[in-house]
Amino acid sequence: MNGLNQEVYVTWLAQVLQLNLGESPFWANWGIPQYQTIMSQVFPTYYVMETQVRFQGLFASLQIVPVQGTVDPTYNVNVLTKAGATINLQVAT
Repeated sequence: MNGLNQEVYVTWLAQVLQLNLGESPFWANWGIPQYQTIMSQVFPTYYVMETQVRFQGLFASLQIVPVQGTVDPTYNVNVLTKAGATINLQVAT
């Protein structure tokens, strides 16, 4: 164990991307306005960028890219951990 919690941070990031804006009693300004996004069919680019800025210091590299052509807003998350591991996942909100 190297003392880095990179897997925990990736899980936390995925949960924040699935969190509805204002849903958390502790972090009311974290999350994505999912219902408005689904109704308008517009990706919440500002909120995703804000989430990426919040988490980018925890990793060597972090990239969150919207997947075009999906019904629900979906994102490809590419992470390079500080230990050098690459983690790629797809998160549907």
